Amino acid sequence: MPAALANGMGFCQYGLSNVWGADLVMAKRVAVILSGCGVYDGSEIQEASFTLLALSQAGVQVQCCAPDKAQAEVINHFTGQPAADESRNVLHESARIARGKIVPLSEIQAEDFDAVMMPGGFGAAKNLCSYAKDGRAMRVDPEVRRVLQDFHKAGKPIAAVCISPVALAAIFADANPKATLTIGNDAGTAADIEALGAQHCECAVTETIIDRDNKIITSPAYMYDATPAQVFEGIRKSVEDLLSLL
Repeated sequence: MPAALANGMGFCQYGLSNVWGADLVMAKRVAVILSGCGVYDGSEIQEASFTLLALSQAGVQVQCCAPDKAQAEVINHFTGQPAADESRNVLHESARIARGKIVPLSEIQAEDFDAVMMPGGFGAAKNLCSYAKDGRAMRVDPEVRRVLQDFHKAGKPIAAVCISPVALAAIFADANPKATLTIGNDAGTAADIEALGAQHCECAVTETIIDRDNKIITSPAYMYDATPAQVFEGIRKSVEDLLSLL
């Protein structure tokens, strides 16, 4: 069992990856916050699917949710260019991933769930917050802020993958002890996270960082040029670590 765990005291330690039997978590409910459908303007589809798969393997009941609002922009995923004449709804696009089993984020109450998890993708930095446009001066969607703050206040764990931890850095800028997060090893984004008041720890794609004081688990996923197998391993460990904090 790895001894290293982030303890919020100024040094980085890695999350543990214990195997928890499904019988221990059958009654657990996790809300998964999506941000659209597609890496460039919504949830990264593989990360979202791996998140749902790992939660399903653990026997967890999942409720997908997303803000009911227009996307910040629409990107043609074939050309990589903005589709200026198109407008899409974050909730409606997220329903593609959730197979329609989704509710507006405004309906999510922390009291109804045991934990919450956010996959990455540019949608996390465009639709859940405005980091992609505004950097450190980002605004966080009010419902995203409300939900995550409510889970935190209730002492319920939060997991965030890929770029989505930047939203946590903004939401929990005043956390004491400061939040400990990872987005991998991207120096610019790591500097922004620290400027917002959180502590950044470098982390491999297949690993996680646990902040036990704030009950936050983060993993880099496709912040690296990684294989799907590597990304799934990091997300699988994120789910295990999330459940270990329940």
